[in-house]
Amino acid sequence: MNTGLIIRREYITRVKTKQFLITTILVPLILIVTLGIFAYISASSKSEKHIAVVDQSGLFTGKLTPSQSIIYHYTDSPIDSIKQHFEALKYDGLLIIPTINIRDSVKTPVTIWGLKQIGMSTQNHIEKDMNSLVEARRLEDAGISQATLAHIRKNAVGITQQIGADNKESDNRIANGIAYACGILLYMLMIIYGMSVMKSVMEEKTSRIAEIIISSVKPFELMMGKIVGVALVGLTQFLLWVILIGITVVVAFVAMDLGAILSNPEVLKQIAEAQQQGQVNMGSINIDPDMLSMTQTIVNINWLRILGWFLFYFLSGYFLYASLFAAVGSLIDDESSDSNSLTMPITMPIIIAFVMMVKTLDDPASGVAIFGSIFPLTSPIVMMARIPFNAPTWWEMTASVLCMILGFLGTTWLAAKIYRTGILLNGKKITLKEVGKWVFRKS
Repeated sequence: MNTGLIIRREYITRVKTKQFLITTILVPLILIVTLGIFAYISASSKSEKHIAVVDQSGLFTGKLTPSQSIIYHYTDSPIDSIKQHFEALKYDGLLIIPTINIRDSVKTPVTIWGLKQIGMSTQNHIEKDMNSLVEARRLEDAGISQATLAHIRKNAVGITQQIGADNKESDNRIANGIAYACGILLYMLMIIYGMSVMKSVMEEKTSRIAEIIISSVKPFELMMGKIVGVALVGLTQFLLWVILIGITVVVAFVAMDLGAILSNPEVLKQIAEAQQQGQVNMGSINIDPDMLSMTQTIVNINWLRILGWFLFYFLSGYFLYASLFAAVGSLIDDESSDSNSLTMPITMPIIIAFVMMVKTLDDPASGVAIFGSIFPLTSPIVMMARIPFNAPTWWEMTASVLCMILGFLGTTWLAAKIYRTGILLNGKKITLKEVGKWVFRKS
């Protein structure tokens, strides 16, 4: 009963704050705005670049391929004169091509001069274009046609992965993105809400409110009430984020009519037939087949399975770490330097788990991935990096779940031993030796 009252108090006081309301609305809003900004920057970064070309070799004049973002201006004017009137001519770069011996295997240095950087994408485009022209000239001299070369270079093999007895196809790019997003989110949530529990314990200890509360409830009940209360706040906030982001995705699908496109078998057949051509034409709409295929894969993902496991590992990981953060909070009198030294041993496993996750994305079935997905302190992040790839076997999932439950029970027991004594000590610097005595004390 007492624990229920504490949970209710922790939950209601936090949910009613302006901070909760603001963060609940701002997080999905910031995510959507950030994606929009990236899309806008990506589109606006393709502004036209005017490149003056002085071709002393005569190999490239009139032959460089312009694009939507690069416009070439061929000129015979002296280089010094062009540089002098560079701004007036509104050039972004001056491409100076010296004499080139196409039979020479040594690279010829070509210079792009300008008053500011033109960007790597522009530089790479020009370099690739020039090398293609030199290659074409060399092939012509060798008596090899472009058609023959294209046939030789055409990929003869295309690999797709099929998973399980039903031969279900898997797209590593999408699985990688989901795994990375889940890992990042768990990393942030466990630290944010764990630190929130620690801060709450510290505030009640320093203000001596805990001494009054403990006169009515047991220290363990107070600690668990705080942990569960904050967990419910986090769960509420997370579910609201899922709903808000889900509504945004549905609206985007309806606006783009992607649902109708992906449910039309004729369109999907057309996509498959047009893969070699690079795009699918539906009336007046040109759609990249790779993008449509990827979107279809995203729609077909078992999101309920991923969401269910995410909630399990979020809650189990949170309870495991929150109990440790609560124990540390009971040892700190104020936000002094002691807080950093005491929280470091707790945050380090989370950081290590994140590093292991990066390795797991490369090989979800590696020994590091299997160990990291079973060991309780790293399991939430590492296992969620493996699940989108369908990599864990049934025994690995079972072992991970059991270890998480045992890990939570173990850290809760450990934290309770520390919390019940530490929460009542004020004005005294506590050593790790003393904490060790509390843990192994029978009474």
